[in-house]
Amino acid sequence: MGMKMEFITQGFFKSVQFFLNNIVFINILLSIIVVFFQRKEPTSVWAWLLILYAIPILGFLFYVLLGMDFHKNKMFRTKEIEDRLNEAIRKQERSIINHELGKEDPQITPFSDLIMYNLESNGSVLTDNNDMIIYIDGNEKFEALIEDIRQAQSYIFIQYYIIRNDVLFNRIKDELLKKVNSGVEVKILYDGMGCRNVSKSYWKKLNMQGIETAEFFPATLRRLHLRMNYRNHRKIVVIDGKIGYVGGYNIGKEYIGLDKKFGYWRDTHLRLQGTAVHDLFMHFVLDWNYSAGENLFTKKKYNPPVFDSPPGNCEIQIIASGPDSMDQHIRNNYLRLISKAEKSIFIQTPYFIPDDAILSALIIACHSGIDVNVMIPCKPDHPFVYWATYSHVGDLVMAGAKCYTYNNGFLHSKGLMIDGKVLCYGTANMDIRSFKLNFEVNAIVYNEEETKKMQSIFYEDLKYCKRITKGIYTQRSLKIRVKEQFCRLLSPIL
Repeated sequence: MGMKMEFITQGFFKSVQFFLNNIVFINILLSIIVVFFQRKEPTSVWAWLLILYAIPILGFLFYVLLGMDFHKNKMFRTKEIEDRLNEAIRKQERSIINHELGKEDPQITPFSDLIMYNLESNGSVLTDNNDMIIYIDGNEKFEALIEDIRQAQSYIFIQYYIIRNDVLFNRIKDELLKKVNSGVEVKILYDGMGCRNVSKSYWKKLNMQGIETAEFFPATLRRLHLRMNYRNHRKIVVIDGKIGYVGGYNIGKEYIGLDKKFGYWRDTHLRLQGTAVHDLFMHFVLDWNYSAGENLFTKKKYNPPVFDSPPGNCEIQIIASGPDSMDQHIRNNYLRLISKAEKSIFIQTPYFIPDDAILSALIIACHSGIDVNVMIPCKPDHPFVYWATYSHVGDLVMAGAKCYTYNNGFLHSKGLMIDGKVLCYGTANMDIRSFKLNFEVNAIVYNEEETKKMQSIFYEDLKYCKRITKGIYTQRSLKIRVKEQFCRLLSPIL
């Protein structure tokens, strides 16, 4: 027995010695895999090579968890359901081509090219009969949601990236259970990474109580997630096909200001009524079909309701993006809106890591005399991302943009406005992860009244902000400069 253990020990140490003697060659081999066997943008490749050589072998493990580009067609083959309402799309295309779209509402005419792009690339139909309420306080948003749940008659579909088993979800759950007991159908879709701290037994208990649940990209080995990318970051609620919610709030006590680490949580959520809700329904169902293996499109009870009278006159397109599409739809909308701006651009985002095209477009806007305003948090929830954000904001400060840090808690609001005419808010941050790797959904609203409301909210937020001037930015400490530069090098993979 002793000789056997000695033999095993010697073999182990020889293996370790071989590994250490050949670590350079092993790392080169792994680097070749990154460069030649994964189609990535050059900036992303260089960032990963930096990690591979700074942390040999361990860096490759990070790459497997965070950087591998699983083939989109194979990965999402069962998720690619035809989601275009062909007749409505063709009808709007003809209206645009014949210059008919916008005759009744001239404020959308300047954006007919963007409307066409969203029709063609994303199957997003322009709806013109919507009412919209903006929520910027978590308590108000969830009070409204709970009241809408109480009024539900047929079904309640809920999708969030994060759902915590805490005081907030317990309130919502109690109301959901009451509706289940009265015959209302309830489905909850959650992301496996965002809800990794909620036990499987908890979801099973909800299932036994009549609430159907499904998990998007569950962990491979218990709570070990080998796919840290391709997360479902969408936050969608659809009630009876008539009321929809979309925005930045997840479900957790921090979102109603009960976490001392963050303090007040400043976010933006939209409550919609009208035909735009049908598009939120469609995106929920696509994600549910993929996660639960249940095709809800075949059930007649979910046919879109007919509105007796239009809830409002707000024109909205629901746009979605994710790794199941070759186009970065939300990113492209941001880029097009920035390039169309003539007077002003207002941006709120917790993470500002734009690609070169968007950063260049914003800098060009600054040099063209356009009033560019960017608001970010004053505190990080992800330190690497924060310092990469601060670095990119610095470029805009030096170009003449007005950039601010929000100091009244944590800013999690995600969106932009241009010229007081159009707003685009939802779940997508202005960073590469939201543009390329996560499933996101935004509402683009072609309405001056609602855009000016959102712009007024931005000005109210300025009361709690500190402006980052050129003087402040150039005088930052060496420590901050080093953090910025290091995190910026990693920004393509953050």
